[in-house]
Amino acid sequence: MTEGRRTALHATHIRLGARMVSFADWHMPVQYSSIKEEHAAVRERAGLFDVSHMGQIQISGRRAIEASESLVTCHVATLGVDRARYGLMLNEEGGCIDDVMVTRIAEDALFLCVNASNVAPALEWIESKLADYGGLKIENRSCATSLIAFQGPAAAGVLARLTAAETPLPKRFRVARCEIAGVRVLASGTGYTGSPGFEIYATNTDATALFEGLLEEGASDGVLPAGLGARDTLRLEAALPLYGHELDATTSPFEANLDRFVKPLESGFVGSAALIERERESDPRRLVGFEMTGRGIARADYEIACDGVVIGRVTSGAPSPTLGKSIGLGYVPRSRSGVGQPLTILIRGREISAEVVETPFS
Repeated sequence: MTEGRRTALHATHIRLGARMVSFADWHMPVQYSSIKEEHAAVRERAGLFDVSHMGQIQISGRRAIEASESLVTCHVATLGVDRARYGLMLNEEGGCIDDVMVTRIAEDALFLCVNASNVAPALEWIESKLADYGGLKIENRSCATSLIAFQGPAAAGVLARLTAAETPLPKRFRVARCEIAGVRVLASGTGYTGSPGFEIYATNTDATALFEGLLEEGASDGVLPAGLGARDTLRLEAALPLYGHELDATTSPFEANLDRFVKPLESGFVGSAALIERERESDPRRLVGFEMTGRGIARADYEIACDGVVIGRVTSGAPSPTLGKSIGLGYVPRSRSGVGQPLTILIRGREISAEVVETPFS
């Protein structure tokens, strides 16, 4: 198996002793010390992630905002400059092409942060949908940009010490152009862990200085480098969907309980007509969070049963480092999705009891 592409921080990960794995054609750190320790650092202090494998697709031009309104489920025209908003790109059948963070960086420009595995298909889809709009510039800036996620309650304090006093850090879902540790960056008050934090865009040339500067300044606060393993358990506790697990080309945002990120269907974005029809199904499926009440760990693709009948499948599952119990996400019919609904997870031929619970998990 080939290693895959390397981020600008690859040498830093090796120096820090990271265990590297292949992920979405990238060679990425899955952990440094341990997933449990890195997970706890983010919840209690702060953790530093290299997420440069994520893609950035920029759309600019006089009609960029108008054109982009049809691409995503969230409102774009009402998104102010230097603000970010979560949304989804749908196919004509209402399934998810990708979930994205839309960031408006100028009156006539924005960029979409897309999942690593979806950069090429997302770019092709965007270009096809916007082909009739003249004067647009669509750029894949993924390989020119590094993205560092600094997540946890101590992150703001560390950044404040490395940022000029006259430059306030961005609030949630806002962005700011500033200098951190001597590096010019675009900092965003966003994240994918369920803890407060920031995502910081920098050039590949500056990525190492930024990452190592944050680690050095944060050492006294207990900041740790963190890998994709902890990122996954953190997002699972927060019940945040992962493309390829909770989301795919057959899954609608309503099924995934992402209704709040969908503007009125009458606005005519791609896939909106199909969503109207899909919601007319007699018992559409819904994503639920569940807690194992029996001894066992649910894993992706395990079957979910109720009253001896298979009714769905697990999309993600793991022991929760914070909660000390096994949790998971999965799809079941809406009629079986209520909190308190008893379920069984089929684990290696055995039926292990579980129960639907509120999310985010607590």
